[in-house]
Amino acid sequence: MEPSASSTTTESEQKPVGEGRRENHVSINTVELSNHTKSLNSTTSKTNGSAKNLTGRFGFPRVDSLDVESSKMPKDFLHGKNKDKTSIMLALAFQSLGVIYGDVGTSPLYVYSETYVLTHNPAGPSKEDLVGVLSLIIWTLTLIPLVKYVFIVLQAGDRGNGGTFALYSLVCRHARINTVSNQSPEDRELSTYKLDLPTRSAKRAANLKGIMERSKLLQRILLLMALVGTCAVIGDGVFTPAISVLSAISGIQVPAPNLPQGVVTGISCGILFVLFMVQRFGTHKVGYTFAPIVLVWLLSIGLTGLYNIFKHDPSVLKAFNPAYCFTFFTRNKRAGWISLGGIVLCITGTEAMFADLCHFSVRSIQLGFTTIVYPLLLMAYIGQAAYLSKHPEHISQTFYKSIPSPLFWPMFVVATAAAIIASQAMISATYSIIDQSIALSCFPRLRVIHTSEKYHGQIYVPEINYILMVITIVICIAFKGSTTLIGNAYGIAVVSVMVVTTTFLTLIMILVWQVNLWIALAFCIFFGSIELVYFSSCLFKVPQGGYTPLIIGAVALFIMCTWHYARKRSYDFEVKNTISLDWVLALGSNLGGVRVPGVGLIYTELAQGIPAIFSHLISNLPSMHSVLVFVCVKNLPVPNIPDDERFLLRRVGPQNFHMFRCIVRFGYKDYQEDIKDFEELLFANLSKFIRTEHIESWQPASNGGLQDDIRPDGATAVTVEPFSEDSTNHSHVFGSQSSQEEYDSRQITPLSTQTSLESIKEGLEVDELRYLHKVRRIKVAYILGHIDVRAQKDSNVVRKVVIDDIYGFLRRNSRSNVMALNIPQESLLRVGMINYI
Repeated sequence: MEPSASSTTTESEQKPVGEGRRENHVSINTVELSNHTKSLNSTTSKTNGSAKNLTGRFGFPRVDSLDVESSKMPKDFLHGKNKDKTSIMLALAFQSLGVIYGDVGTSPLYVYSETYVLTHNPAGPSKEDLVGVLSLIIWTLTLIPLVKYVFIVLQAGDRGNGGTFALYSLVCRHARINTVSNQSPEDRELSTYKLDLPTRSAKRAANLKGIMERSKLLQRILLLMALVGTCAVIGDGVFTPAISVLSAISGIQVPAPNLPQGVVTGISCGILFVLFMVQRFGTHKVGYTFAPIVLVWLLSIGLTGLYNIFKHDPSVLKAFNPAYCFTFFTRNKRAGWISLGGIVLCITGTEAMFADLCHFSVRSIQLGFTTIVYPLLLMAYIGQAAYLSKHPEHISQTFYKSIPSPLFWPMFVVATAAAIIASQAMISATYSIIDQSIALSCFPRLRVIHTSEKYHGQIYVPEINYILMVITIVICIAFKGSTTLIGNAYGIAVVSVMVVTTTFLTLIMILVWQVNLWIALAFCIFFGSIELVYFSSCLFKVPQGGYTPLIIGAVALFIMCTWHYARKRSYDFEVKNTISLDWVLALGSNLGGVRVPGVGLIYTELAQGIPAIFSHLISNLPSMHSVLVFVCVKNLPVPNIPDDERFLLRRVGPQNFHMFRCIVRFGYKDYQEDIKDFEELLFANLSKFIRTEHIESWQPASNGGLQDDIRPDGATAVTVEPFSEDSTNHSHVFGSQSSQEEYDSRQITPLSTQTSLESIKEGLEVDELRYLHKVRRIKVAYILGHIDVRAQKDSNVVRKVVIDDIYGFLRRNSRSNVMALNIPQESLLRVGMINYI
């Protein structure tokens, strides 16, 4: 249950204004919003006529639109690809070895021993089958990681960010699909939101864009695919540690063949336990050692492979001929197709090249893979095939048996270290994608801890860490340390995210790159068919352990869909029940009660409109703060938002109402914890907004802003007309005095004939800023809605279970808004309501 800061509660029934006085910590608990809204609508209808007049008099043609304010934001923020200097590119290429290539680099530990056709032949694998499998490994490594990812997919980064959500956000931004409920038109004015598109028009791109904008079904399919890709990455985070550590530790059975498998499993589980427990300390302290260890590992397996080629059988080099791939299938038929489920393990971790693009540059990743990783991996696989051609009986321990005896123990130590690094990389990737899912309201809010002040992307999610640890250890024990069963499950998770990437990249080719349609279709058909063939082979192994990632993915997908659905419906309900501004204006500047000194920050998910929670506050509390700011914190489908574009402000209602709207925008790679002293930044931006507003709103008499009147005593009077009929801007100045009444009544200011209008403007601006800072020093209260979402009473049983039970359980056990927004408890005021959706 979320903690309550309440010391007083009111009943669910609506109280008249003037009752229910609160202290600093008040929880207005549980009002049935549907009934409240009915009474509110009736009240609004009664005042509608007068409110219309007020609206016309004050002139609000764009009450809840921030497009004008957003267009004033500076757009000189530099975005795009920075040219890498040679030294920087080489340094990044070296560092990428330890972060990106740990997973794919450790795949030689288990690929041959998990290939069906090689392990199910009683006489051992034949020379022809070895060459066929090697040819498939060579061309799989060449086509998928090298051609597809290194030379094509890396070009689809979202302003230097990669991964499933980067592709999804890029497609949605270009097709104008709202990925978050409170996304609004002014968000498209962000410099990071805009796309660098070709100047020529593309009719097919426009047609596809129109179809995607209109079709809710296609939008849901895109979201579902992004969530499936996320679930696949979570599966990688489970199976990579299990299979990598088990395969490395199993080498101990080579010098000790009588060692029980249970001992190997126990040692592996102990290492995994320690690995997950040290995650809270962060990887930055040992990050500098990752790249050298992986480099030593890759050089070791590459040179060992080269040694085996020349010592045992150089003729296996003929596997570079792709014809051996086809002869392998014609000879083995069904067994050859089943074997693809083991061969696909040679490209595990390929997606990390794209997912970790934010930490490196495209050139550095391309350089590291093409010059170091790719050739050394090929040498390792070819060397193992050469060794097996002479010693086919060693297929179950191919890697360690192929190592020269004097190098066994050094290689065992390096292999264990490389397996841990591979596990660390996928665990960190799981944290990152969960964090992105939370930002886009696709996953319950969890605590995200930044483990490094120097490295922006290094985070730790405690709940996810412990869940991964339990599942990984349970899998190792349940499968009795069998890397074959784990490999069967691993392949499904690996290929799933690749299929999602291929689909999104095809859309990007058509929508964003605007390449020839036939080229985009050729890419989709060629790589999609390869990946689907591999995926079908992995599905064949569902009864032999392949069901595990399906269960994990289904559970994760159900949680994400349930959370997203309930949040979306709850937001739609709030939008439908927003309060009319006419109703607020009809209350007067005192809002039907008393305005006490202080600033109230009312948090709401609504980027437009007055939330229903505000009417509940007015109806139940006798007083409101003299300055009110509606704060909306929204996450947008862009990786980062520049600091000078993060805040967006405008007034709500006339100036004497002292109400503002503040939109605070974050990207899915931004972290709210990075914004230090949020309150200071908010008031700094509010002060800047007031200064800018005064400059723009001080108009000549011809525009109805200021008029010079000659009084009988010979003095000049300046009449401030706050809201004229034809005004398109309802933001005007007012002077600050000791009481609110003086503000409302003061319109004529006598001046000497020598007084300039410029000095008047500056004086009034100083008055308003002085008043803002004065009431801020008295009190700043954070007003937050505590919304309980429930299914409507006439809903079916399934809907009630999903909303009331499952979503309710997730919400109660997820991080509260108070903790997520870093709101100080001593200044918190909660307002409880029920939304029936």
